[in-house]
Amino acid sequence: MDHPVNGEDAASAGASPAAMSASGARPGGRVSALDGLAAAVLDDRGVVVGWTGAAEDLTGFPADDVRGRPVRELVANLPDGLSGATHVPAFGQVRLRHRCGHTVEVTFRTTRLGTQAELLVLAAATHHVADHQHGAALLRALSAQHRITIALHDTDLTTVQTNATQDALDGRPVQPGTRLHDVLCAEDAENLEAVLRQVLESGVPVVHRSRQVSLRHRPARRHALSLSAFRLEDARGRPTGVAALYIDDTELRARRQLELAREVAERVGGSLDVVRTAQDLADVLVPAFGELAAVDLAQPVFYGDEPAERLGGGDLRLRNAGLAPATAAWPVGIEHGNLVPPLSDHPLLRSFQRGETVVCSRDDFAALLGGPHLAQHLIPHDAHAVMAAPLYARGLTLGAIVVWRTGLSEPFTEDEADLMRQIASRGALAIDNARRYTREHRAAMALQQSLLPPAMTDTPAAETAGVYRPASGGAGTNGDWYDAIALPSLRLALVAGDVVGHGIPASATMGRLRAAIQTLADLELEPDEVLTRIADLVQRLAAEAPADEHDTVGATCLYAVYDPVTRRCAMASAGHPPPVLVRPDGTAETVDIVPGPPLAVSGMPYETATIGLEPGSVLALYTDGLVDRGADDDSDGGLRRLTHALTTSHRSNRTLDETGRAIVADLVGEEARDDATLLLARTRAVPAEDTAHWQIPADPAAVSQAREWATRQLTLWGLDDLLFTTELIVSELVTNAIRYGHPPAELRLIRHNVLVCEVTDSNSAQPRLRRARNTDEGGRGLFLVARLAERWGCRHGQNHKTIWSEQPISRAHWSRPELGV
Repeated sequence: MDHPVNGEDAASAGASPAAMSASGARPGGRVSALDGLAAAVLDDRGVVVGWTGAAEDLTGFPADDVRGRPVRELVANLPDGLSGATHVPAFGQVRLRHRCGHTVEVTFRTTRLGTQAELLVLAAATHHVADHQHGAALLRALSAQHRITIALHDTDLTTVQTNATQDALDGRPVQPGTRLHDVLCAEDAENLEAVLRQVLESGVPVVHRSRQVSLRHRPARRHALSLSAFRLEDARGRPTGVAALYIDDTELRARRQLELAREVAERVGGSLDVVRTAQDLADVLVPAFGELAAVDLAQPVFYGDEPAERLGGGDLRLRNAGLAPATAAWPVGIEHGNLVPPLSDHPLLRSFQRGETVVCSRDDFAALLGGPHLAQHLIPHDAHAVMAAPLYARGLTLGAIVVWRTGLSEPFTEDEADLMRQIASRGALAIDNARRYTREHRAAMALQQSLLPPAMTDTPAAETAGVYRPASGGAGTNGDWYDAIALPSLRLALVAGDVVGHGIPASATMGRLRAAIQTLADLELEPDEVLTRIADLVQRLAAEAPADEHDTVGATCLYAVYDPVTRRCAMASAGHPPPVLVRPDGTAETVDIVPGPPLAVSGMPYETATIGLEPGSVLALYTDGLVDRGADDDSDGGLRRLTHALTTSHRSNRTLDETGRAIVADLVGEEARDDATLLLARTRAVPAEDTAHWQIPADPAAVSQAREWATRQLTLWGLDDLLFTTELIVSELVTNAIRYGHPPAELRLIRHNVLVCEVTDSNSAQPRLRRARNTDEGGRGLFLVARLAERWGCRHGQNHKTIWSEQPISRAHWSRPELGV
């Protein structure tokens, strides 16, 4: 046999000496790689002259059956090229016949016995040889790792084999022939041997058990080790020792701590909501820092206030704000929102209140709670270590972070306590920012709410319901507002506006604009004239603002006036979205109105549009926060959603207020970044029989005729108690219209909860109330009207003016069913 079959380099068949030193030592007769190795002796003709029991186990043939037979008779499928060979190869692989009929693939080596012609053949099943080779390669790779120490301990836990060298003790805890006490500090060695002894006795391996250790020659420096260990057994399953892998986790743990600190910086503080920030802080700590975490905050912090300073035990007025994981089996006493029970005056509590991070055992924490009777309700059942860190910012203790470790996890270390102090400091800053925002947000909300009108009004012109939803993000209130202003002659002004900016400045600007609009509304100007004057006001406000805030002062506004007598609504827009009209039959449409420039731009004209409204129509005014969902949405889509919601709500039996709230809740998301307002006005109309009007001739004799008209109409309405005063008022107003005005002139009476008397002429001059002197022939008419009427005024229209007065009508008159009120 001149050529080897699948020949290999002989050196590759076994482990290197170093690797065998690490894994192949077999003291005490332990299982070795040579166990089960078959052997045979061949003479110079290739005839079997020797056969071991292992060879019989491998092939099934006893020695008597093969002794004296050529070895080639045992080889199955001998290649043709080797059929005439006269020499046995030095090594290779062949298939041997088994006595049961199948074949066995083996790997063999041959060696000559001294100077004799006989050959010793050693063989083993090929898959066993491959397993041994792979195992040796694995051991060589593990032995070459700088951070992994492999150690084999016997049943006395003496180190019998290791890949550590005598001069490389840094991070390598053991050497051959030593005990752990020879290398490590006594307490650390005792802790590690306790773990190894448990593995040896129970047979249950440990995986990645973290430990902090110090070397005897360098006790001040702590090393983070990760221990994995499993029991070694002989062929009969009896324990022969423990194999241990020690991984130096010092650098890895430092990187993990840096990663945790970075994650805290990235995830905590992104929200300006106190509770959300606390929950983010709890979430980031699990499972990186512990199995369970809770964040408790002082009760005033939830409302944006500063907590009171406390020292000692008692009720600390802490409430849970965050739990992680929320789905864990928490004790019955720990629930989101629960108050922390009063604590005993314990030294650990005093340390915590001085700003120190406290690490304690389960028993110490139970003592802090006041005894074991509370421990079962407030401590996780398998928790063995707890760390509590104060959330301390700007001299205030805002709350506490409490982290538990449970099960087989390791106790907290000094390094972890230092890391927790850093995390608590950053978390406290984030929570304090959220607290201060909450305080400002509450102040802005209070200011905003105080400046808004009542949510619902009920006037002869319409029933109204307003809804305001502040922004839920960090922007706070944005100065959106609505208003319903009762005007003379039973008319109603409807307003919706949106101020640029957010927070208290926006709310203050909104209040100033609302007050200005109410004042201008009392002057009864046309909608376009009102917006023109408000635009001038906004320009003055911008000029008064600091130089860097000029561009942040501005607003949009929609102003509409509805007259229930004429059933007409006049409106103008300053860059504001158009209103939506829902008619009594349920059809809805966007009002066609040409918007003018926003109020920050003065000197540009506004245009008034007038539409007719049937009684029972709903006019919806809103701000863009109701229809704009952000960058991924458009206002047209939002306007379609609003129109659809109004149409759907029209078919329901809900009140106007319920309808408004339902629409806002449906259209505004939880994370809305802008304020949203909605003002709904369901229109009414004054019946025709409750009004009367006459054309006034340009003749002084028409004054007496006007008195007759008024007397006859009031008698028809049953308002006899108002005859005298109404005659005087009509006489004075008509006289002024004939004397100072221009034809055509008109007298109109309106009956509702008040009696309205109006005289209109074509002179646009503003009448002025003055006190007449004794020698004056005139100037007493308006003075007399002001004394007789409850209120009076003048409004201007295009090329005309109207002077009006109102007299109260007793409820017995105007609330009668036949009046339709």
